[in-house]
Amino acid sequence: MSIIKNLTKAEEQIMQVLWKLEKAFLRELVDAMPHPKPHQNTVATILKILAEKEFVGIELFGRMHRYYPLISKEAYSKATMKSMVKSYFEGSFSNVVSFMVKENNLSVEDLERLLKELKKQGK
Repeated sequence: MSIIKNLTKAEEQIMQVLWKLEKAFLRELVDAMPHPKPHQNTVATILKILAEKEFVGIELFGRMHRYYPLISKEAYSKATMKSMVKSYFEGSFSNVVSFMVKENNLSVEDLERLLKELKKQGK
């Protein structure tokens, strides 16, 4: 697969619901959206854009469309994280961790626990 495109906030919100449902018709997607729910026409327009961006596939059932993700949540998360690290942290994940510690989003204890887990997985 080529480079994963960035999603707008509205597109990402719909993808989050679709990833959770795995496959859904328009009405099911709208029903699963958080309040305030967007209008069905708005969701349909965004789904069309997501299909053009190759994030969503469409199965036809007569005149009904059932949507499903073409890109996994994991693949999108990985690409988004790499892009953010490249754009804001000179491509260094060490800079991300350092920033998180400085901003008190990650305690030294949490960091030590994370390192222990990573060392276990590496063995």
